[in-house]
Amino acid sequence: MVNIIVQLSKYLMILMITVYTYLCFSIFGYYDPDKKKRCLRKQNVLMFVMHLTAFLVMYLEKKDTKILALYLMQVTLLGGTILLYSFIYPKVSRLVVNNMCMLLSIGFIMITRLNYDKAAKQYLIAAAGIVLCLVIPIIIRKVRFLSEWRILYGIIGIVSLAVVVVVGKVSYGAMLGFTVAGINIQPSELVKIVFVFFVASSFKRSTEFKDIVVTTAVAAFHVLILVASKDLGAALIIFVVYLVMLYVATHQPLYILAGLGAGSAGAVVAYHLFTHVKTRVNVWRDPFGTYDKGGYQVAQSLFAIGTGGWFGAGLYQGQPDTIPVSAEDFIFSAISEEMGLIYAMCLILICVSCYVMFLNIAMQLHNLFYKMVALGLGTCYIFQVFLTIGGATKFIPSTGVTLPLVSYGGSSLISTLIMFAIIQGLYILREDEEEDIERRKKERLRAKRSRQESAAGYREAEYDPQRAKRSQKARKEAAQGKARKKQRVR
Repeated sequence: MVNIIVQLSKYLMILMITVYTYLCFSIFGYYDPDKKKRCLRKQNVLMFVMHLTAFLVMYLEKKDTKILALYLMQVTLLGGTILLYSFIYPKVSRLVVNNMCMLLSIGFIMITRLNYDKAAKQYLIAAAGIVLCLVIPIIIRKVRFLSEWRILYGIIGIVSLAVVVVVGKVSYGAMLGFTVAGINIQPSELVKIVFVFFVASSFKRSTEFKDIVVTTAVAAFHVLILVASKDLGAALIIFVVYLVMLYVATHQPLYILAGLGAGSAGAVVAYHLFTHVKTRVNVWRDPFGTYDKGGYQVAQSLFAIGTGGWFGAGLYQGQPDTIPVSAEDFIFSAISEEMGLIYAMCLILICVSCYVMFLNIAMQLHNLFYKMVALGLGTCYIFQVFLTIGGATKFIPSTGVTLPLVSYGGSSLISTLIMFAIIQGLYILREDEEEDIERRKKERLRAKRSRQESAAGYREAEYDPQRAKRSQKARKEAAQGKARKKQRVR
């Protein structure tokens, strides 16, 4: 009986996430606010029903009441997040909130299936991060001098990365972070956000050649420190984010060509300098031929994706545990095996929907600093998604980055939640700008209408026939009275 429920549940979850994904894009075609609200409510219902279905299956498989307790805590967190965002910030983008919660719920489901202890820890980190991020939109909205802290952003980024080089611990061949009071901290995740603010404030200040050279030098220093600590995934993200922001700010294709040339040369140098980079490239070229020499991860990832097929094996029916770091770098493979490729493709489209919203906000903002921040954060987010999924599917060499909001990881989860909170703050700013523009238009229209009414009233009074007759009669009587007066004098 349990096997039948498991098999039926996977089709039900695929159907629900497919409908949810369709609503993510169809909502852009709705102009009626009521239709948009209904669409967003449907998304919430689909997310909670899918979450319930997955945890019901896991409980039937494991018969562990801890799973039910964790489910109730997660539902409370997700529901509270949606309600609090809507209550505190009425102008918030509900689509971004829904997508954030949906990605969190998918991560909760898969991490709980893989490792209960990690799932409980992920829940606590997510709860703390969401509480923190409820404050960020109002900071973005009220603090108007964020663009003036250019030097501070640069110092924070370089110092944070330099600390890792000095006291960081090696993990999978790279110095990614350090431990404080039992908590693993990976500064590069938060530095990505600070770096975007640094570049945005620099380009708002000036886009002259000499200033671009200085900004490029500081950006290159960030990348070099990350390369020195062998965190090549973060280095690649910062490099691409800078190139995109540079092109949008200057519209100079030569800068992009020069950047791509320098990046290609740097990749060749890294290949010859670092053994683990050479290993990952060799694994990417032939994971099965290098199965015993580092190719085990990618090979198992491909086996899992192929085994799952379009509809997946079902929860607890696959073997995602055989994939190394399946809850972190290769969670996409675990999802593909047990939930199916259709489910995994919908997950990708939800990430793309988030990116589309980020770009939409960036294009409609009038302030250059905020526009560049939205663009930079959106590029950082979608490129990290590309690196994670590309590495798991052997499209590109594995870079060791996590899938935002879905993979297990404290620093990655916190930084992505902060990213989404900043975007929400920018969305509220955009709404404020639009309201201000509409208010000014209405004021100008009222002033114009008032002037037109005054002019029309003046013309009407000037050409009033009755008034003209009265004026003519008065002038005639005055002339006659003057004539009589003169006659008497004579």
